[in-house]
Amino acid sequence: MSAEQKLKELPSYSEELGLNLREPEGRFKWFLASILFGKRISAEIAKRTFAKFESAGITTSEKILEAGWDKLVEILDSGGYTRYDFSTASKLLNISRLLEKKYGSLEKLYASAENNKDLEKRFLEFKGIGPTTVNIFLRELRPIWEKADPKVSSPALDVVKKIKLEENRKIKFLESSLVRVNLEYCKSKRCQGCPVRKSCSEFKNDNNRFEP
Repeated sequence: MSAEQKLKELPSYSEELGLNLREPEGRFKWFLASILFGKRISAEIAKRTFAKFESAGITTSEKILEAGWDKLVEILDSGGYTRYDFSTASKLLNISRLLEKKYGSLEKLYASAENNKDLEKRFLEFKGIGPTTVNIFLRELRPIWEKADPKVSSPALDVVKKIKLEENRKIKFLESSLVRVNLEYCKSKRCQGCPVRKSCSEFKNDNNRFEP
C-alpha cells in the first residue's frame, strides 16, 4: 500500500470526534474543537475537553454565552485544560459574542467572505484566533466549503518532504493526516509505529532502526 493510501486511512480529528462537517451544527462543533486544538496542549487533552463540552451540551455560540465564564472554566478544568482554563474561557466568550453581533452565525460569516483569503482574514479578526487555529479549522473543510483553502502548514510539509510527496497535487487534501503523522509519530519519535515509515527517508537512513 502506498503512503498516500495509508494517509487516507488515517481518520482526521473531526472524524475521530464523530463530527459531521456537512452540517452547520457539526461545523460549529469543529470550530470549538479547533480553538481547543490551537493551544500548545496535547491532542488528547483537547479531545477530552471537547467531549466535556459536548456532554454539557455547550456546542453553540448561544450556549457558550449562556454558560458564562465560571461554567466554561469548570468544563475546561474537567477535561484537563487547566493550564489555559481562564484565558480560554474568556476567549470563547469573546469569540461567541463577536460572532453573534457581527455575523449572527458561522454560516453567515462564511457567506460574507469574498474568497479564501477574505475568509481567513475574517476569522483572524477574532481576538485569540491565530493562523494555527484558522488552519486547523479550515483544512478539514476543504471538501465542503469552496472558500476553505488555507496554505498548507509547515508540520504537514515536513512530513511531505520525508515521504517524497512533493509532486502530489492532493497534498492539501491529505493535510490533516500529514499533520497527525507529524504530531503523533515524528515529534514523539514513534517511528516504528508510524503508518508511513516505509516511505520515510529518515526512517530508512537511521541504522539504529529496523524494519519489522
